Amino acid sequence: MNNQNGTSKTVDLEDLVASTDTGNRVLVGVVAKLLAGLALAWSLFQLYYASNFPFILSDITGLQVVFNSDSARAIHLAFAFVLTALSYPLFKSSPRDRVPWYDWILAVLGVMSCCYLILFENQIATRAGLPNEVDLLISTLGIALVLICTYRALGLPLVIVALVFLTYVFFGHQAFIPEVIQWKGGSYGKAMWHFWMQTEGVFGVALSVSTSMVFMFVLFGSLLDKAGAGNYLIKVSFALLGHLRGGPAKAAVISSAMTGLISGSSIANVVTTGTFTIPLMKRVGFSGNKAGAVEVASSVNGQIMPPVMGAAAFLMVEYVGVTYLDVVRHAILPASISYIALLYIVHLEALKANMKGLTKPGLPRSMLETIIGLLTGFLAIAIPAAIIYYSLGWTKRIFGEFSFYAVCILFVVAYILLLAIAARLPELEMDNPNAPVTSLPEIRPTILSGLYFLLPIVVLVWSLMVERLSPGLSAYWASAAMLFILITQHPLKAMFRKSGGLSKGLTRGLSEILEGLIAGARNMIGIAVATGAAGIIVGTISLTGAHQVVGEFIEYLSGGNLMAMLVLVAIFSLVLGMGLPTTANYIVVSSLMADVLVKVAAQNGLVVPLIAVHLFIFYFGILADVTPPVGLASFAAAAISGSNPINTGFTAFYYSLRTVALPFLFIFNTDLLLIDVSSLEAVFVFMIATAAMLLFAAGTQGYFFAKNRLWEALALLLVAFTLFRPGFWLDLIEDPFERIEPIRVVETAHKLPKNSELRLVIRGPSVDESNSAGYTTTIVVPLGACADGLDRLRNAGILVRVENGIAKLDEPLQFVNSSNILTQKLGDFDFYDNDNPVHISEVYVKAHRLPKEVFYIPALLLLWLVIALQNRRTALLAF
Repeated sequence: MNNQNGTSKTVDLEDLVASTDTGNRVLVGVVAKLLAGLALAWSLFQLYYASNFPFILSDITGLQVVFNSDSARAIHLAFAFVLTALSYPLFKSSPRDRVPWYDWILAVLGVMSCCYLILFENQIATRAGLPNEVDLLISTLGIALVLICTYRALGLPLVIVALVFLTYVFFGHQAFIPEVIQWKGGSYGKAMWHFWMQTEGVFGVALSVSTSMVFMFVLFGSLLDKAGAGNYLIKVSFALLGHLRGGPAKAAVISSAMTGLISGSSIANVVTTGTFTIPLMKRVGFSGNKAGAVEVASSVNGQIMPPVMGAAAFLMVEYVGVTYLDVVRHAILPASISYIALLYIVHLEALKANMKGLTKPGLPRSMLETIIGLLTGFLAIAIPAAIIYYSLGWTKRIFGEFSFYAVCILFVVAYILLLAIAARLPELEMDNPNAPVTSLPEIRPTILSGLYFLLPIVVLVWSLMVERLSPGLSAYWASAAMLFILITQHPLKAMFRKSGGLSKGLTRGLSEILEGLIAGARNMIGIAVATGAAGIIVGTISLTGAHQVVGEFIEYLSGGNLMAMLVLVAIFSLVLGMGLPTTANYIVVSSLMADVLVKVAAQNGLVVPLIAVHLFIFYFGILADVTPPVGLASFAAAAISGSNPINTGFTAFYYSLRTVALPFLFIFNTDLLLIDVSSLEAVFVFMIATAAMLLFAAGTQGYFFAKNRLWEALALLLVAFTLFRPGFWLDLIEDPFERIEPIRVVETAHKLPKNSELRLVIRGPSVDESNSAGYTTTIVVPLGACADGLDRLRNAGILVRVENGIAKLDEPLQFVNSSNILTQKLGDFDFYDNDNPVHISEVYVKAHRLPKEVFYIPALLLLWLVIALQNRRTALLAF
C-alpha cells in the first residue's frame, strides 16, 4: 500500500511539473521520436545562433548563414508553437498518449505564421505599416496561435489578460469603456501590423531576450542537471549542514539556493530538492506544513538569486538600460540576505521544537567549527568569483588575443586533475527519499567527488567578468564546457579507475547530452510562449499609452502618496502573479508601473533608481508561486509532504515575510542594491543588513534567544528597522538638505566641491497638459569637476537662464551630453509654453549633519537588553 501511494505521489508530482514546464503528454513510437528530434533541433539552433560559428562559416564559405535578430525570434517562436502543440493537450479531455489531427494542423500553421516573416522579409519592409490581405491573415493567425499556445502551456489567466488588452486596443473609444481610460481606438490593420509584422508586439523585447539569453541559461542548467550536478549540490548541502539543529531543513535551503542559481522554475526546484529534503525534515521533527513551507520559501527564492532570476535578469538589461553585470551586482545582496534569513528562520523553528540534527560520521564538531563551516558555505560563491576576476584577469594582459586559448588549456588541465581526484572516490548515488537515513555523507569526499562540476560555472563567470562577453555568448561557452564534461567524464573516470568500459562511458555521455539538450528545449516552451503573449500586452501599452492611464488611476487611488502607491503596486503584482508566470507578470507590471513609480517618487522629492523599482515589482511577482489560493509551488510541496496545500502556502508566505519587507527597504535605502557604494562600504552594508534581517526574522517568528514577549518582538523589529534605515530617525531631527534660493543655482554650482550633486525641483507645464503649470519632478544633477557654475550645469545638460527673479530652463534635448535623467524626466515638460515657463522652484544641497550610524548605538543597547532578559529564560544555545 505504501509503495502504491509513493508511486502515485511520484506520478502526480511529475505530472504537475510537466504540466507547468515541459508538457504532460506522454507519447510513444515515431511521434515521440519526432518530438524529441524537434526539441533537439531547437537546442542545436540556439547553440548555433548564440555562438560565433555562423560568422566563421560565412567567412569560410562566402554564404550568408548568419541569422539576424528578427529571423531568430521568428524561428524561436516557431519551435515553441510546434512543441506546444505536440506536448500540451488542448483540453482536459484531449488524449495524452497521441497527437490528435487538429494539433498537427496547429503545429503547421504555427510554422507558417512565423516563417512568413522570414521568407517575405523584404516585401514586408517595403509596405511600412500598410498591410495587405495576406499580412492581415497571417497576423491574425499568429496572434490566435499565441493565445492558444499560452492557454495550453500556462493556463487561462494570461490569455484573459492579453484579451483584455486586445479589447482595449479595438474598443478603447466605446461607451462601455470608462471615460477616464478611453483612447481613440486603433484600426485592425494598424494593430495587426503593430503586434505581428514589426518588433513592437509579439516579437518585441521580451521574445528577443528569450531568444538571445534565456534559452542558453536554461539549457546550461539542464546540462548541469543531467551531468549529476543537481544531486552533487544536494549531497554537499547535507554533508555541510545536516548535523545541525533542523539540519535537513537548512540543507534544503542551501541546496535550493544552489539549484536556483541555474534554474528558472520554482516548481521544478521544489520537486528536484523537495522530494529528498521534505521527508527528512519531517523525520527530524518538522510538521508536514512547515517542511513543505520551508522548501517552497527556499525554492521560490531561487528566482531572485542571480544569475538567472527566472529570466528577469535578462529582461532588466533591456528595460532598465544597464549591463547584465550591473543587474547581478544590484540583485545579489538582497537575495543573499534573504537566504541567510531563511536559514535563521529554520534555526528558530528547530530551537522552538528542540530538534536535533542527523548523525554525522566521525567526531562531532565544536561550535567554532560549525560557524566556520557555515561561513565557508556562504562565501563559496563570492570567493570563486573574486579568484576568477583577480587571478584569471592576468590572462588578458599576458596572452592578449590568445587569452581564450590559454584559458581553454587551463580549463582542460584543471578538469583532468579534479576528475582524477573524483575518480578515486565512489560515485554519488541518488538516495531514496523514503529510505531511513542513519548518517550523513562525509564532507571531504562528498565535496571532492564533484568539484569539476564548478568549472563550467567558472567559465561563465570568467566570460562575463573578465572577457565582458554578452550574457548569451557567456552562457554558450559555459554550455560548451558542460558538453565537453558530459562527453568525457565517464570514459575518463573509467580510464583513471582502470575499470574498462570506455565505449560504455562514451555512450552514456552521449545519452546524457541528448537528454540535456531535449530537456532544455522542453523547459523553454512555457517561457517562449509567455514572452510572446506578454508581447501582446507590451505592444498594447506602446500603441495606446495604457501605462499612463493605469499609472494615473493607481496614482489617483494612492492620493499621490508614494508608500500607498508602492503597496498598491505590490498588491497588483501579487494578484496578477496568481495567474501569470513570474516572467510574464514582471513584464506586464513593469511596463505599466515602473516609470510611473519613478515619477511619483520624484514628485514626492525622492529620487529612486529605475533598477530599484524593477526589482521591487519582480520580488512581489515571484511571491505568487507561494501565495494561496493559486501558489503552484505550495501545491507541489504539499503533494510531497502530504499536507494541506492552502496551509502550506500560508506558512510559506509567513516564512517569506522577509522577501515582502526587502523591496520596500531598498526603495528607500539603495545601499542594499550596492548603488554608489564602494567595495569596503559594501562589506559593511552586507553585515548590517544581514544582522537587521535576522532580527526582523526573530521578531516576526516569535522567538530569539527564548520565546518573545510582545514588547520584545516589537523591540526587535524596531532595532531591525533602525539598522536598515538609520537615516529615518536622523531626518526627524535634522533636515537632510539645505535649501538654496533658486536664483542662486549657478552661484551654488560654482562653489560646490568636485563631484558634488545638486538636487533640483523642477516645475512647469506638462506635454500632456500644456495649460497646467503644476507638474513637478525632482532630479539630481551631478556636477563633476570644478568649473564655472554655468559650465558645470551645461555639462550635465541643464540650461539655466535667470530672468525676472526666476531660474528658467531651456529644452536640453539638443545637447549630446544630456543625461538619462534629463531625457526621461525633463522630457515630460512643455518648454514652449511662454506663459508658464519650465523653471527651478527649489534647490537643495546636502546638509552637514551627524552621521546616521549614530542611531546604531541606542538600537544595539536595546538589543542587548532583549538578549539579557531572554537569556534568563532559556537553557538552549541560540546559535
